[in-house]
Amino acid sequence: MATSKLLVSTLRKSLTSPSSSFRRFSTAAAEAVAPASEPEDSLTIKGVKISARPLYLDMQATSPVDPRVLDAMLPYYLARYGNPHSRTHLYGWESDQAVETARSQVADLIGASPKEIVFTSGATECNNISVKGGSIRRDTGLVSVMAVNNEIGVIQPMEEIGKICKELNVSFHTDAAQALGKIPIDVDKWNVSLMSLSGHKIYGPKGVGALYMRRRPRIRVEPQMNGGGQERGIRSGTVPTPLVVGMGAACELAKKEMEYDDKRIRALQERLLNGVRAKLDGVVVNGSVERRYAGNLNLSFAYVEGESLLMGLKDVAVSSGSACTSASLEPSYVLRALGVDEDMAHTSIRFGIGRFTTEEEIDRAIELTVQQVEKLREMSPLYEMVKEGIDIKQIQWAQH
Repeated sequence: MATSKLLVSTLRKSLTSPSSSFRRFSTAAAEAVAPASEPEDSLTIKGVKISARPLYLDMQATSPVDPRVLDAMLPYYLARYGNPHSRTHLYGWESDQAVETARSQVADLIGASPKEIVFTSGATECNNISVKGGSIRRDTGLVSVMAVNNEIGVIQPMEEIGKICKELNVSFHTDAAQALGKIPIDVDKWNVSLMSLSGHKIYGPKGVGALYMRRRPRIRVEPQMNGGGQERGIRSGTVPTPLVVGMGAACELAKKEMEYDDKRIRALQERLLNGVRAKLDGVVVNGSVERRYAGNLNLSFAYVEGESLLMGLKDVAVSSGSACTSASLEPSYVLRALGVDEDMAHTSIRFGIGRFTTEEEIDRAIELTVQQVEKLREMSPLYEMVKEGIDIKQIQWAQH
């Protein structure tokens, strides 16, 4: 209880202080629960001493919880903590009502009926239920498409794909974790049968997701775990009321603020891209510039090794690709599928911009990125050859 009060108090001070930026709530929250033995101005992670918290530009991996979402969640941790499946007393009734309100909030954001929403632990579980839970026969067909690519931000032509699937009577599943709250979604226009959604990509809590399951025509799946039959028997287990409430609140905020967020994030993306290109040559945008979510900017830097660039950008939290496959040293299969050569694929950096990103952070990211790329290029013999006018693609390298 003491930690909760300290956290809430610190958040409120951070949000109301004239000297604090609105986005600093995440840092305030971390400081509120930081180990007492750790100095305020430093942090040691895996043996590496970090003098200050880096700028966060990895929004495709996860997003911070919006303070308004946290406000909605806290009562269901501290006072209204009943099991939503307890139907004999007030605690259960009010939790059940909160869950159903959240179900409606999620449904409203994607143009669905609340009866078509099943709460899960996240988009990965939704994907497993959708793909593995179908009644598999020899003639079973399923098209599964990521609505917005998590690595390069490209938006797929969902209406066109859905139309083809409907004409051929094929079930259509989409992982819309990166699309939810970022672009308009209409399950009827898209003609999707199943849709996977995540809470922590839209400024909601981790550990909660939702699966859209079309009722007309009804799509049937087999549950992947057995238990008490909650969530229409599709996902047994106690529904975590605070997390579900948080996801619902995040969806409601996204619906209200999507247009404003998109306009602001698009301006920040242009600021970042133009700022980097003004000072560096050999910068390539991976994926379509027109058909992409503005908060995802994936760039490749010629004559620079991506891992070295990432290590050098220790003051900016960015990624070289999908958080789901970040342990792999292989170049991104997404970039290779686009036809990007292996060297350029290895140099890609994904900048994720979000609701709380500031212009000052973008300018600082530009400065640090340019510094590091220039430093690495100074050590690159290939870049020296290019500056001298040598076409390195025409060189016949010796084989060893």
